[in-house]
Amino acid sequence: MSKLKLGDQLPELDIPIDRSFIVAGAIASQDFEDVHHDPDAARRGGSPDIFISINSSNGVLGRYVTDWAGPAARLRSVKLRLGVPLYPGDVLHLTGEIVGHDATQATVKVVGSHARGAHLTATVSVSLPAEAAA
Repeated sequence: MSKLKLGDQLPELDIPIDRSFIVAGAIASQDFEDVHHDPDAARRGGSPDIFISINSSNGVLGRYVTDWAGPAARLRSVKLRLGVPLYPGDVLHLTGEIVGHDATQATVKVVGSHARGAHLTATVSVSLPAEAAA
């Protein structure tokens, strides 16, 4: 990783979302709310289809930042705000920007959006190997 500068952009990442991704994420995080696996239950709740859980969104966010930061990096804090739900057939487009850093960590602003708007906005603090953050 080259030396960080304020305003540096993380590589963009597109993640196609399908029904299996949503259900697998809910199971992996033990979120058994029916709106994450049962389309009829989701419709009864006013949603057009099942939608991704916050735990899955948080996991995708973590993957995005650690893919960029590398295996020696550690997430220190995550401030996540959800927006428009993510349904099967959506493509989550992730972007990130360095908004702060020092000798040992970086703060990254992340936006995850799709065709209907922003699904998540987050600020992530991540510890970095010293040579990456300098």
